[in-house]
Amino acid sequence: MILNNLHILNYKNIAEAALDFSPKVNCLIGNNGMGKTNVLDAIYYLSMCKSSIHLPDASVITHEAPFMMLQGRYSRRGVDEEISVALQRGKRKVVRRGGKEYQRLSQHIGMLPIVMVSPMDLDLIRGGGEERRRLMDVIISQADKQYLDALIRYNKALEQRNSMIRHDMRDPLLYETVEQQMCVAAELIHRMRRQWVEQFTPIFMEYYHAVAGADESVAMRYDSPLNGGVTMEQVLHDNRERDMIIGHTTRGVHRDDLELLLAGHSMRRTGSQGQCKTYTIALRLAQFDFIKAVNPTTPILLLDDIFDRLDALRVERIVDVVSGDRFGQIFITDTNRTHLDQIIQRQAGDYRMMTVEHGVVTADPKGGNRA
Repeated sequence: MILNNLHILNYKNIAEAALDFSPKVNCLIGNNGMGKTNVLDAIYYLSMCKSSIHLPDASVITHEAPFMMLQGRYSRRGVDEEISVALQRGKRKVVRRGGKEYQRLSQHIGMLPIVMVSPMDLDLIRGGGEERRRLMDVIISQADKQYLDALIRYNKALEQRNSMIRHDMRDPLLYETVEQQMCVAAELIHRMRRQWVEQFTPIFMEYYHAVAGADESVAMRYDSPLNGGVTMEQVLHDNRERDMIIGHTTRGVHRDDLELLLAGHSMRRTGSQGQCKTYTIALRLAQFDFIKAVNPTTPILLLDDIFDRLDALRVERIVDVVSGDRFGQIFITDTNRTHLDQIIQRQAGDYRMMTVEHGVVTADPKGGNRA
C-alpha cells in the first residue's frame, strides 16, 4: 500500500500542507517541536481514525480554527483509494472512503494498516497495563475484524455492568444478562490474545537480537485472570460482591497485561535506557511483520525519532534493519540528517526529503530516484 499524497488543513501546528510522497522512503528533518511528528500523526489518523498519542479529537484542531481536515490518496492492491477525515469543534468526526461516509468507524480499521514507532512507546514499559493492552488490541484489531467486534461488544457490556453497580442495582437476572454478553466476547478476546502472544514473541525476539545482539535474552508473558482454564463467568460471579463495594468491575480481560521481560526480569525494573528503547522498537517492527503476514495489504511504517538515546552500534544495526527490502513505504523523522542520508544510500529506489519548520513542510528539490 502506498500513500501518494496528503492534504492537511488545521491539524495541530500545521495550518495547511499539500504533500507528495515517494513510494519508498520519505524523510522529514527539523528541530524538535517544528511539526515533524504531526505529519506522521496525520497519516496515522487517516488509518486509525484517531491520534497516535490518544488525544481527544478536539485537541488535534489548530488553535482558534473551527475545524480540521485530512485527505489522503492511496494506491492499495492495485486500486486508487481516497480517504478523508473532517472534524468540526463540538461535532463528531466524519470519515469517508471515496466520498462515502462510513456508518461505523470500525469498518475502516485494518483497511489501511499502519505501524508507528515513537518515543511515546516507552510508556509500553513504564506505563500501566492499559498501554500494553492497547498494543495487543491495536495489532490484533488491524488483523482480524472479529476481534475488534468482540472488543467493542465487551466494552459496551462492561459499561452497562459498571453503571448497574454505581446505581446499586441488585437484580441477579439483570447481571446475568449483561455478564453473558461479556463472557461470550471475553472468551474470544482471551483466546486470540493468547494465540497472538505465541505467534508474536519469536518475531519480536528476532528483531531485538538484530539490534541488540544475541547476548540479551528477552521474552513476553500474557497475564490474564482467564489463564489456567478459569472462565469469565467464574471471575464475575466470584467478584460480584467485591465489585459492588469498590464500585466497578475489578476483574476480567479488561485488566489483562503483558509482562515484558529481560533476562527473566521485568523490563521496567532492569532495562537501561538504550535497552528499553531497543525493546520498544523491536515490538513495533515485529508488529509490522505480524500485520503484513495476516493482511493482504502491506502496512505503512512510520519511524519517529528512533535514533535518539541509542549508542552508535545500535543505530548502525537499526539503519541496516530498516534499509532492508522487507518493508514497503517508510516515513522517518530525525533532527540529524546524517542518519537519514545513511538510510537513503542503502535503500535503492525513490526517496523524498522534506524540511519541517514551524508547521511548514518544504520538499527538497534534490529528492528523487537513486536507482
